[in-house]
Amino acid sequence: MMNRRKFISNLAWVAGGMLATKLRPLESLLGLAKPVRIKGRVLALGKGLKDVVVSDGYTVTATDAAGAYEMELHPDAAAVFVSVPSGYAFTHENHIARHYRMVKDIASRKRVDFKLQPLEQDDSRHHFIIWADPQVKNKSDVEKMLTQSVPDMQQHVKQLGGGLIHGITVGDIVWDNHDRFEDYKEAVSKMNIPFFQALGNHDMDYRQGDDSVSDKTFKSHFGPTYYSFNRGKVHYVVLDDVRYLGREREYDGYITENQLKWLEKDLSFVPGDHLVIVCLHIPVHNGVSNRDDLYKLLQPFKAHIMSGHTHTNLNVIKNGVYEHVHGTVCGAWWTGPICGDGTPPGYGVYEVNGTDLTWYYKPVGNEQNFQSSIFIQRNETGAQELVANVWNWDPSWEVVWQADGQDKGVLPAAEGYDPLAVVLYKGDKLPAGRPFVEPKKTKHIFKTTIPEGVQVVKVKATDRFGRSYESEARVNA
Repeated sequence: MMNRRKFISNLAWVAGGMLATKLRPLESLLGLAKPVRIKGRVLALGKGLKDVVVSDGYTVTATDAAGAYEMELHPDAAAVFVSVPSGYAFTHENHIARHYRMVKDIASRKRVDFKLQPLEQDDSRHHFIIWADPQVKNKSDVEKMLTQSVPDMQQHVKQLGGGLIHGITVGDIVWDNHDRFEDYKEAVSKMNIPFFQALGNHDMDYRQGDDSVSDKTFKSHFGPTYYSFNRGKVHYVVLDDVRYLGREREYDGYITENQLKWLEKDLSFVPGDHLVIVCLHIPVHNGVSNRDDLYKLLQPFKAHIMSGHTHTNLNVIKNGVYEHVHGTVCGAWWTGPICGDGTPPGYGVYEVNGTDLTWYYKPVGNEQNFQSSIFIQRNETGAQELVANVWNWDPSWEVVWQADGQDKGVLPAAEGYDPLAVVLYKGDKLPAGRPFVEPKKTKHIFKTTIPEGVQVVKVKATDRFGRSYESEARVNA
């Protein structure tokens, strides 16, 4: 009779040489390996904290009155993490969030304790900042990030007044060159606020296998690819919506079933009156094939999605969820002064007051009130034409214009191209060094014909929060 060890060996051979990590669930099913139970406590000032959520990415549980938890560790779990509760500081290492313990680093894989520090101030009011696509590839890119983006962030954080602020980078931290993760960490260390990270397509390991192993290097630097945390009455969720297809640089937008099952459990611990912020890389509204599954889970909540990836700025409301697609930190891949849609390199700044959320886009190297650009050009008939690009526009904005001080009413929306982007990026040889950059059509273009004789035009854009931004230009004769 075949013994059990040989039986297992033959099963692995029949399957085409299963990896050991893939064999563990089979061993468990056959009763040949004991499930690993992991336990621990969540503490603050030496005392246990009740009702704190802890997870391994599969099981989601909460601590008891003594701050203790226990769970069966999933064979595929990469980390055990705490969903930091409201009222407590984010644990970090040089400002990179460390709310987790990697399974490989857990002694005997049996116990994980988390020690938290109470905040000294109320966190119902706070700010968060979204970085999209720093995407550094070489030393030149790194230098620009450190000398342009980082000082701008440092200054703006000071302007926000020293309250509670955290950052979230929504993917493409680097551009395939994973040695640059250390340069990104250096950048974060200088900005003096804790940062959380989401995985982007350029942060994956290619040539390593399928989607199950493509995040190995990312995890070694930043921990799990999906998790949650809390601040005030806001529940933050970070997801991985980049599915590697096993062929170099081939991927699609998809949220795995494991993540969706985890998210359903995670959200079951969130009060219905809390705000939910979901952060990921690929825009959900048109780039994630199973987006309806995510929308369904978010339906009970007031929710916003933060994404990047496209190197354009766009605001979309779909299925009751507001999605902010951010212009990038790197602009047009660190070449030229704007993204392909005309948006300047920059980042999103968000203010939370309870469950109310306000925001603006902060362009690097410019004041906060720089929210639009205007151009004078000739149209196909030869007439003078006013073109305005209001990059953080959404349908609740009002865009009006004046000609020589006279109100002309609403400036009509006209989906099209930013004139400067066309000049800088149109053509196979532009821009120098990275000629793949092209102007991108956008919905935040507004234009009209200028009456003859007008000398000065002005555009006034008012956002959904009542803040107005003005730009003017002189009409060439």
